[in-house]
Amino acid sequence: MKKILLLMCLASLPSYAAVSANVSFATDYIWRGMTQSDGPAISGGFDYETDGGFYAGIWGSNVNFNDGAGSELDYYFGYGFEVGGIGVDLGYVAFDYPKNKTGLDFEEVVIGLSMGDFGFTYALGQDGAPDYNEISYGIGPVGIAYGSYDNMGENLLISYGFSCGTYDCGIAFSDFSDDGYGGDEDALVFSMSASF
Repeated sequence: MKKILLLMCLASLPSYAAVSANVSFATDYIWRGMTQSDGPAISGGFDYETDGGFYAGIWGSNVNFNDGAGSELDYYFGYGFEVGGIGVDLGYVAFDYPKNKTGLDFEEVVIGLSMGDFGFTYALGQDGAPDYNEISYGIGPVGIAYGSYDNMGENLLISYGFSCGTYDCGIAFSDFSDDGYGGDEDALVFSMSASF
């Protein structure tokens, strides 16, 4: 059903929609403070965006949970706009693990707010999935984010972005404090990406 909804959104996009692609390599795929790949990851996706603020896309990466899941595919769409100088993003994301048989798939409705260099994100987990909230602040190439994942833990991310010739590179330190989910984690990650 979620894939049908995404296709319906893509089909309804007007002709002035822009399409872009991205590809990235990282020494580890860290998501909300937790490793998803347990080592190097290659990811990439396609995005559609209209002048009116509507967007949709698909993104994928290799993962390793030692339970049969070897890949992740995310499908998403949403609408971004501004109210009184505050950026608002309303979106939907479906996280799909095609080869996993233990029911890892889940969905979120996401609300994002931004003002200047500050950001706030609230992800409402669907069908019993936990909620997540995050605050962030950017200082030039430096980004700082703190997030709380219900019944799982808290995470801190400090990142620094820079150019590697024609590529976008970054170094990030991630720390995850476990609330009984699976143990504390920390990582220092290097990434290199390109957009087309």
